[in-house]
Amino acid sequence: MASTVEELQKDLEEVKVLLEKATRKRVHDALTAEKCRIETEIKNKMQQKSQRKAELLENEKPAAVVAPITTGYTVKISNYGWDQSDKFVKIYITLTGVHQVPTENVQVHFTERSFDLLVKNLNGKSYSMIVNNLLKPISVEGSSKKIKTDTVLILCRKKAENTRWDYLTQVEKECKEKEKPSYDTETDPSEGLMNVLKKIYEDGDDDMKRTINKAWVESREKQAKGDTEF
Repeated sequence: MASTVEELQKDLEEVKVLLEKATRKRVHDALTAEKCRIETEIKNKMQQKSQRKAELLENEKPAAVVAPITTGYTVKISNYGWDQSDKFVKIYITLTGVHQVPTENVQVHFTERSFDLLVKNLNGKSYSMIVNNLLKPISVEGSSKKIKTDTVLILCRKKAENTRWDYLTQVEKECKEKEKPSYDTETDPSEGLMNVLKKIYEDGDDDMKRTINKAWVESREKQAKGDTEF
């Protein structure tokens, strides 16, 4: 985890350096979108780390009267669907057999701009989902969960009723509204950055290519200078 976060932070610093040098709007927009993606990935990985620490602390508490249940590893939930009504934003998470576990094993914590779901001991595993920076504020008291056959339904009560959410989170809105080249989000973060720059370079005119070459050389020189100082 630490090495992955460190690599992402290095990529972020390099993108920032390139942003400072970029003068072409298209280059600037693409680098801004890449910066947003890397920042989001760093935040998610840090949250996963915090979640694991919290679970370790929870496991260290004295055992209750009920015999402890042994669970396997925690699976991060990444697939879900959502829609909305005038009053609620509804998030649907499919988990086979979730309706058969005890109600107390399905926990959802809400804040005004986030929620996190933890399902314990489902088929020998735990499942977690953390969503931060919701597009708009929600009512903590009015939000809830429902367990249906193979499905967890999370109901986020809108603070401002009769308003439409075009996106689930603020980060999703910011990233999707910017023009950005397509790239495979499953690849290594460094590859993602290289693919962005490569596509801009290949599609650009001579001025754009000179701009990228200049910014790239200067960023490398700056990075080399920093490494020498240490």
